[in-house]
Amino acid sequence: MNNNNFEKATFAGGCFWCMVEPFDEQPGIETVVSGYTGGTTENPTYEEVCSNTTGHVEAVQITFDPAVFPYKRLLDVFWQQIDPTDPGGQFNDRGESYQTAIFFHNEEQKRVAEDSKQKLEESGKFKKPIVTEILPAATFYPAEEKHQDYYKKQSFHYRLYKKGSGREDFIKNNWSKKIDKSTLKEKLSPIQYQVTQENGTETPFQNEYWDHDKEGIYVDVVSGEPLFSSQDKYDAGCGWPSFTKPIDRTNVKENMDTTHGMRRIEIRSKDADSHLGHVFEDGPIEKGGLRYCMNSAAMRFIPKDEMESEGYGDLINLFNAK
Repeated sequence: MNNNNFEKATFAGGCFWCMVEPFDEQPGIETVVSGYTGGTTENPTYEEVCSNTTGHVEAVQITFDPAVFPYKRLLDVFWQQIDPTDPGGQFNDRGESYQTAIFFHNEEQKRVAEDSKQKLEESGKFKKPIVTEILPAATFYPAEEKHQDYYKKQSFHYRLYKKGSGREDFIKNNWSKKIDKSTLKEKLSPIQYQVTQENGTETPFQNEYWDHDKEGIYVDVVSGEPLFSSQDKYDAGCGWPSFTKPIDRTNVKENMDTTHGMRRIEIRSKDADSHLGHVFEDGPIEKGGLRYCMNSAAMRFIPKDEMESEGYGDLINLFNAK
């Protein structure tokens, strides 16, 4: 990617440990840095900011290519990580350093942010007012190294914290789509229902996408959530469609699966909670070493030339990012 195309986006969403993972390693996103902004003290420390005496908030600053990952899409991800109605902090973290805010870096970002906030207000999703402020970007001070990429460095503690703070349950209860499962038997074929709702597994080499090589994306057959791209599909020789990574890591979730006398990591879709398959650590090393082994019956393929008409136009740049 050309460095001249990069822009910066800055968001405060409470504890910055939880604001890196949703944006990290996405197409078009170069870096996600945890830090402090909006205050008066130069080069504040974590302890000073947490004392609520410097005026800073914990924030993340994202360097991104808007042609690949538009600012509007960044805002969509941001809103879905927070409680935008809480003026006193976020979840169990209280005080001004944990308040939410969008810091715009130019007038276009300000316009898009204000439009995004207005649409959220008009949606009626929340009964309380949306209190997240939209402010001009101020000096951003990177946090101490131990706070950078915390979700990777201290993954176990991070998971406990995200759950224990109340953030994880809030996101699940307020930002996940509600699927009417009573109608799914009518909507889905028998194998689709068995796989997605009953944790079934289809027969290898006898499923729709195991050797499928068309250009496009694979979405959740229940909810339409974008899951995987043909750019990341490869022949693992296992008889099921395999991918090196999801399109958006926040659209899938991992569960420990101890059925059949094995210990495996199950992959489910975030919104519909569909069983998709499993992830293994025997994928291509040069691509990160993971193999997302999915069931064809859990997915629907959208050809690249139909993505715009199907409502996935903002993902077409996936095919120009390599």
